[in-house]
Amino acid sequence: MDKNLKDESDNMPIPSKRFDLLVKRGGEVYPVWIKEWNRTVGVNVVINVDKLAQSLGFTTPILIAEKFSEHAKAYASRKGIRLLTRSDLLRSLKAF
Repeated sequence: MDKNLKDESDNMPIPSKRFDLLVKRGGEVYPVWIKEWNRTVGVNVVINVDKLAQSLGFTTPILIAEKFSEHAKAYASRKGIRLLTRSDLLRSLKAF
């Protein structure tokens, strides 16, 4: 996990809070959605996150979940959406 990341969601006006977290790194801002589901996140969820991020003016959303379908991973790869699993976060924290 990068120590330069900063949660900026509290600085956003209330109507813009359609995401779980807003992370700022350098001059870039990334909206983050967290899906705490006990099932695989499919491509439809990733598409909806992509559309919502675009409607809010963001180009690089981040989606965190336990696991993702192969179609979700392929779509995210094509569209520049960052998918992170709990395991990814734990590995990053251990390396921190």
